[in-house]
Amino acid sequence: MKTAMIAMSGGVDSSVAAWLMQQQGFDCRGGTMLLWDLEPGFSTDAKAVCASLGIPFSVLDASAQFRREVVEPFIQAYEAGLTPNPCFLCNRTLKFSWFLDRALEMDCDCIATGHYARLVREKDRTLLYSAPDKAKDQSYFLAGLNQRQLSRSYFPLGDLTKDQVRAIAQEQGFCNARKKDSQDICFIPDGDYKAFMERYTGKSYPAGKFLDCSGNIVGCHSGAVGYTLGQRKGLGLAMGSPVYVCGKDMAANTVTVGPEKNLFAATVFAQDSNFIPFDALTSPLAVTAKARSRHLPQPATVYPEEDGKIRVEFCQPQRAVTPGQAIVLYDGDLVIGSATITSAK
Repeated sequence: MKTAMIAMSGGVDSSVAAWLMQQQGFDCRGGTMLLWDLEPGFSTDAKAVCASLGIPFSVLDASAQFRREVVEPFIQAYEAGLTPNPCFLCNRTLKFSWFLDRALEMDCDCIATGHYARLVREKDRTLLYSAPDKAKDQSYFLAGLNQRQLSRSYFPLGDLTKDQVRAIAQEQGFCNARKKDSQDICFIPDGDYKAFMERYTGKSYPAGKFLDCSGNIVGCHSGAVGYTLGQRKGLGLAMGSPVYVCGKDMAANTVTVGPEKNLFAATVFAQDSNFIPFDALTSPLAVTAKARSRHLPQPATVYPEEDGKIRVEFCQPQRAVTPGQAIVLYDGDLVIGSATITSAK
């Protein structure tokens, strides 16, 4: 019998994942990662579900690694003018790396999570597919995982809808069956990134100038780190027609705004590529691609570049392709891979 460590968040998804793994014959253990300065009792629901399933439960302190591998790169990216994706990074460096290593040290054979995605195991590779429930599909956030991580992982919710998962939780009498899904970044629950960064770093991010696309000053902003490409709300500008953030110059502390048409780009350059069905891209490949998690995959061709870089040519220009975000490549439901966007034109 294989032993699985279930990554327990206290939510309904990971709770049902634990029950499903148990039903599939795994010897299960529950583990919650302590990532941040959460309120006392943050693991209560996870512990209660594990008790109801009769499986051991432990809290694993990953707070130092989380700060080093996720929070600080998040801040550094914003300070460099990028828009990072902390959930993507956390999956790659914490949940399927640090947590997996701890599980193996505790004599587990694998880990399981409550992600909505599917894995197919072949002779020499484990392939990642999107979930049938596209409203909940999380394959975008898992596309940075390598073969070691995927081969030791299970996603038992992959073929289910959220309604089916909640129904199972209610049937099993789980205390969190009706618990709401978390929506915000876990370490910035109020969504105010700039205020968080100032508290964390002790820095002050000064106000600066809004510029139009001709370089004319059109207003004052509250700190360039607080804005992201494509943003319209919260600019406080009255220019006669809607304007959007079209660029930032962090050295000059300026934010450029302009019409929405200036946000579209057809060519995307990206680095730190990770491919799942094969080790490396050696020739152009027709794919569909998502430049943000909420985008629908769009037809494109990906081209290999030097040093693990890629170039993605979309058939139609895409809105607000943002440096720092992940671009994820698909062939139908099969995840081909991912890379981090550096620029677009």
